[in-house]
Parts: sequence; structure tokens; C-alpha cells
Amino acid sequence: MRLGTSVRICLALLFAVSPASVGAQQTVVVRAATVLDGRGAKWADRDVVIRDGVIVAIEAGGSVAGDVRYDLGDLTLMPGLIDTHVHIGWHFDRETDKTHSGRVEETAEDAALYAAANAWQTLRGGVTTALSLGAGVDIPLREAIASGQVPGPRILTSIQAVTARTGSPAEIRQHVDRMAELGADAIKIFASGSIRDGGVPTLSQAQLDAACGRASELGLRSYVHAYDPESVRRVVYAGCSQVEHGALLDRPTLELMAERGVYLDPNIDLVFRNYFENAEHFVGVGNYTEEGFAQMRRAQPLALEVFRQGLSVPGLKMVFGTDAVAGSHGRNYQELVYRVEEGGQDPMDAVVSATSLAAAAIGLGGAVGSLVEGFAADLIAVDGDPSEDVSALGRVRFVMRAGLVYRNDPTTRR
Repeated sequence: MRLGTSVRICLALLFAVSPASVGAQQTVVVRAATVLDGRGAKWADRDVVIRDGVIVAIEAGGSVAGDVRYDLGDLTLMPGLIDTHVHIGWHFDRETDKTHSGRVEETAEDAALYAAANAWQTLRGGVTTALSLGAGVDIPLREAIASGQVPGPRILTSIQAVTARTGSPAEIRQHVDRMAELGADAIKIFASGSIRDGGVPTLSQAQLDAACGRASELGLRSYVHAYDPESVRRVVYAGCSQVEHGALLDRPTLELMAERGVYLDPNIDLVFRNYFENAEHFVGVGNYTEEGFAQMRRAQPLALEVFRQGLSVPGLKMVFGTDAVAGSHGRNYQELVYRVEEGGQDPMDAVVSATSLAAAAIGLGGAVGSLVEGFAADLIAVDGDPSEDVSALGRVRFVMRAGLVYRNDPTTRR
């Protein structure tokens, strides 16, 4: 879907406020009392120096003048969050107040506006990069954000997923080729059914070999929806990049994932919480049945236990992802709070899982997710220190993406 003139006009009217911008050659300095680098280090009183949207230095606080300066006082400055699993276009239809399913006819303009609104909420909530898994609307949204027409996180997308209906291994390879031609940044694959249908395997080893193998040949990472040990073992043996969900996994399979370097995005809270809080907006659409909700209620404690086991598996790379759908955009941080408070994760490890580790999981480990010279100036500041109190991530006060400020509640520019 191309972003037509009418869509551009709608977006321009919706987002009439531009981010605070500076000249390409100007030096911007952001100072805060506490700074987290996204890799596990914490510093006191630092100036982060930015030029042309890139971090060029990190110095002692107050030591750099700069052309534009943001003094954030006692806030904690850190890399922007990276959510490795969202559905940025999902929304509730105005006519039915149900999650959009395709049964309600929708114009390209409406789809674009819903997606843009979700993107704005996500960015304001502290997420500066998101992998959307995936829909056609993601492509024009990605381009509109990248060109500065719409405020939002940096978007990566898989567009259309590989499913059992995609067909034979040869047809699956053709599908992956088609997604790459359309501009996909990643490949999404369903190796098992929905947890609402029991999460049983749906793709053979040969089909997964074809999907992940062809993605790898094209330089694309693969993200696989899978729940049970059998499905996930096939995913691992196929050389896929990341498992989504995994709520029914056992320890031997977690250990195999660690051994092979496959990432796990466990989605243990926000997606469940959002479904339960907004059940009336989902029930009656597709497999969102009463029995489907009962299956999800049974699955959540199992997912929590898998996460707890995963914390004790040496080398297992568990990253931040929310599976954010209609009703949950902008609340992404709640997943991290739950992982710490209920799952037992160390708060600093949770921060790392949502910054440098998440960047590596989406193939951007050398560009975003850390406060390092040469990295994109994707910064957020929060009220409190999330390395000690992870709930501080829910108190975002400042958001910068690629050197442009989109949120500055303290109003500290001078």
C-alpha cells in the first residue's frame, strides 16, 4: 500500500506539532544526573554530546557547552527502548468497537491514521525502535516516520507472515523472496497455532528449513511464533533467529536455544493483561472465543514459569518484546515491570534486554540500543532509576529519536 496524497494530508493534520529540531552542524548536549549506557553500566552526571543525530561524545556533566542544551536534572538518561514484537497497526474499529479483523471495510486513510496514532503513543512511551510483525500498513508508516512526516519509533517490519497455508517448501521460499522484494526488514513465521487453539505445531522441519534458510540467504532475520518444545526444536534446527512466546517450553529446549544462540521473546504479561482487560473488544472475532480466553488464562502462569526457568539457563538471550496489539500501544514498559516484579529478573538486566540486547536481536546492535559514540541518538529520560526501580520506565519525561526531541516534559531547553 502506498501512502497517497489524502493520507499524507490526514497525517499532517493529525500531527501538526513538529519535533524540536536543530541544524545539522549544531552540537546538542543532553545532561542528566544518572546515565545508563544500555550495556549494564551506570554513570553519575554525564553530558551526552550529539551532532547530526549521532552520539559523538560522553563527557563529565557540565563540561560541554553546546549550541542547544537539555539539562534534565535528576532524571535518568538511557537508550530508548526497543520492542522486538509489536503489531503497530492493530486497533479497535470505530463502528464495531472490536479489534480490526478485515471483516469491516477500511480505507487506506483510516488504516494509516490508526497506525500513526499507535506509533505516536509508542514513541511517547519511550520506545524508539519497534519490530512490527507485521502488516502491509507497516511499509508506508515506516517510510513516513523515516522521512519525518509522522512521529514514531524507527519501524522494522515483516509485512506478511509464513503460515501453513503458504504451502510447500518451494512456495515458502518464493514467499520469502516476495516479502524481501516488497521491502521487508525481517521474516515472520508461524510454526505453531495460536495458544487459543492449543499452540500445536503447524510447520514441518522442511518448511521451517525453507523459511529460515531463505531468509538467512537474503540477509534477513527470522522471528517464529512457537509455543511447544517440538515446534521450537524445529525452529532451532532450522537456524531461525528468534522464538516468539514459547509459553509451553521445557528446560532442555531452553538449553538448546542457548547453545545455538537463538533469542527468546517470551511475552509473559502485557499481551495477556491487555486481552483480559479488553476482552469485550476481542470476543467474537476469529478465535477470540470464551474457550480461547480460557486457554490464555491457563497459559499465562506457564509462560511466567518458562521465563523464570530461562533466567537460570546460562547464555539464554531473552529479549524485550510485548506482542502489543489494539489497546496496549504505549504501555510497552509494563512487560518489563512484570518480568522484574513477578518473574524475578534483575532490573538492570531487564533494561539491557530492552536496549543493547534487543538491538542485537533485530540486527541493529552496531547502531542503536547503547549510549556509545557513533550510535544513533535515541535517548529517553525517566523519573527515577530503572536499574533499581523498573517502574520508573512508566514515568518517561524526555524522548529523543535520531537527535530530534519528541517529548520534553521538564521543558529544560535553553
